[in-house]
Amino acid sequence: MNVIKSISEFHRLLSLPEPHHPLVSVINLSESIFLEDDIWKGFVNSFYCIALKREAKGKMRYGQQHYDYDNGVLSFTAPNQVQSLDLQSVECGSGYLLIFHPDFLLNHSLSGNITGYGYFSYAVNEALHLSSEEEGNLIAILDRIDLECRHIDRHTQEIIISQIELLLNYSKRYYERQFLTRKSSTNHILVKFEKLVNEYYTDDGSLGKGLLTVQYIADLMNLSPNYLSDFLRMHTGLNTQQHIHEKLIERAKEKLSVTSLSVSEIAFAFGFEHPQSFSTLFKKKTSLSPIEFRKQFN
Repeated sequence: MNVIKSISEFHRLLSLPEPHHPLVSVINLSESIFLEDDIWKGFVNSFYCIALKREAKGKMRYGQQHYDYDNGVLSFTAPNQVQSLDLQSVECGSGYLLIFHPDFLLNHSLSGNITGYGYFSYAVNEALHLSSEEEGNLIAILDRIDLECRHIDRHTQEIIISQIELLLNYSKRYYERQFLTRKSSTNHILVKFEKLVNEYYTDDGSLGKGLLTVQYIADLMNLSPNYLSDFLRMHTGLNTQQHIHEKLIERAKEKLSVTSLSVSEIAFAFGFEHPQSFSTLFKKKTSLSPIEFRKQFN
């Protein structure tokens, strides 16, 4: 796998002059020319990249999914995420790239907090679609970052990081707006999720596979785990793991009340390796141990 290690190397691959700052840069895609290099067939960056594509056309691959983009979208990639570009289809348009190395965030709270922005782990087909007003707000932030990169002094890092945080928080707001406004997609995801979880917990064959995991259900829905959890939290108040636990406890109550299976047998049926783990979760959710709950029906 090809690794693009530095901001300078990335500039070179886009036929751009050396960056003004070694650890952060705002790239105007209309000024970029992708070098014909095999590196684009499969690569990872050692830095964060936020791509605002305006009138861009092309085919991009992130992980196992492809995405054709042809208008204003915002996408996010974290260091070491596998990507590829089809240079035969790429037309840069008039978009922007904000790239910054993790080292730029050192000694700042954002270094640890950035993992809380789940959209850095969304799949490429879960990109953020922007209104013209939203796009304008983000471009204004990128312009301020670019200006700071050209005038480096002891305040530069703090000012740029504050702008990056502002961009990330706006993006979080806009994703929540997208979750709410795409009603047909919203209903489809909620219905499919409910159906898959119900089927898993009502099919004895599925239960034999072990504990239902967030990754398993996200794969079935062709969504990234973070996107699915953020989507569900926005619409239901619970993330994917919490929904799974709610359904598990619901089924466990049924087995405890209408079967003679032991607590250990029920725990193993749901995929727990240790019955105590099941009992701990059950009591956390119901304030009763499995045995105490069962006694109510005897």
